[in-house]
Amino acid sequence: MPNKTSFKDLDLIPEIQKALTKQKYKTPTPIQAKSIPGLLKGKDLIGIAQTGTGKTAAFVLPILQLMPEKYPRKIKTLVLTPTRELAAQIGESFSTYGEFLKFKHTVIFGGVGQGLQVQAINRGVDIVVATPGRLLDLLNQKKLTLKDIEFFVLDEADRMLDMGFINDIKKIISKLPPKRQSLFFSATMSPKINELAKSLLRNPIHVEVAPQATTVEIIEQHVFFVNTPSKDKLLLELLNHNHLKSVLIFTRTKHRANKVALFLNKNKISSDAIHGNKSQTARTRALKDFKAGKIKVLVATDIAARGIDIDNISHVINFELPNEPESYVHRIGRTARAGAEGTAFSFCAAEERNYLNDIEKLIRQKINVMDHEFHSETAKNAVGAAAKPPPRKSSGRNSRSRFNSGAKPRAKSGSKPSYGSKPNSTSKNKKSFSKKSETGNKFKKKPRRN
Repeated sequence: MPNKTSFKDLDLIPEIQKALTKQKYKTPTPIQAKSIPGLLKGKDLIGIAQTGTGKTAAFVLPILQLMPEKYPRKIKTLVLTPTRELAAQIGESFSTYGEFLKFKHTVIFGGVGQGLQVQAINRGVDIVVATPGRLLDLLNQKKLTLKDIEFFVLDEADRMLDMGFINDIKKIISKLPPKRQSLFFSATMSPKINELAKSLLRNPIHVEVAPQATTVEIIEQHVFFVNTPSKDKLLLELLNHNHLKSVLIFTRTKHRANKVALFLNKNKISSDAIHGNKSQTARTRALKDFKAGKIKVLVATDIAARGIDIDNISHVINFELPNEPESYVHRIGRTARAGAEGTAFSFCAAEERNYLNDIEKLIRQKINVMDHEFHSETAKNAVGAAAKPPPRKSSGRNSRSRFNSGAKPRAKSGSKPSYGSKPNSTSKNKKSFSKKSETGNKFKKKPRRN
């Protein structure tokens, strides 16, 4: 397929070109350049792409161009996506790119009352962006029908399966008309994903803009080996550096996310938490405050790994490593967006050592090891049973996992390590860890024993 260097080369209608010009968008991303021509011909598509590659516009633009204008309005386009935040962002994209067209859309997700969503459907919409659970609820209540769907998009399919939506997705697909244009996007392509794609698509074009499960090349990645009780202290050390301006922290559990946010606020670092137990109002407010710079740190579970699209996130910190290595790719992909640089820090305790091994195997590279005041050789060298979390007990005083125990940091024994020379790097962020004015030269890259 020829390389497209401008949106003007993509045969988009004047109304869409006008919207792109207003947003000062001139050059399509690779997935947009590769997808849009085939989609404008009515082809089904399977797209393998990470978040941050511009895939939303890759399907929104051709759908807006191809969708017929009919009255009374009927739902002609359905976009299915895993999280509320991502659904809201896709809805905003339809508004932005369709500003000079007459189509109407609504966004449907749980966590809020369904009343306003049902009212919007009753008034008439052309496009519905939805999460599976709430959409299926409304279908079962007969509040809407999918019999007029002409365009169906399954976005973040791998994340959908990770979140257990496969049965809901199959039920929704069964209610779609057989004659439609279907688009399927996923960051990875497992056998289950491939099976789902084959059942959904007909002679699709295949677009892959980067090797599967690779991280954005411009993201600096560093790992800090640290005992679990010292993670809070290490986090404070890092966040007191001036160049960590807008930081997204990931935890594995909602409970830990709340605890980290509370701990940071007590230490005068403005923070908020976002996860599935938060109301939609609270989640929207936290994202808005983070995007506006009112809070420095947003602490999130993996529900936000693909649902946050903010250009100015300077750092991602994995306070806890994910137990699914693919989630690491999506987490760190929240930084280095829109051409900016970004840095990802990961804290690895002994019981997370196997998680790190799986991540490095997936991304096919070793992550730089950083030396620091709280460095743990025990964590670095953990193997066997010591390198994985202990099994959870169903009852008794030790029933909670180590990460949810709320144990206070143990007093540090022994003398502090000496701090050596600067990291051998020309990167700004790496240099900043060696500037005595900011860090006291406490952090440096640590040689790794393979």
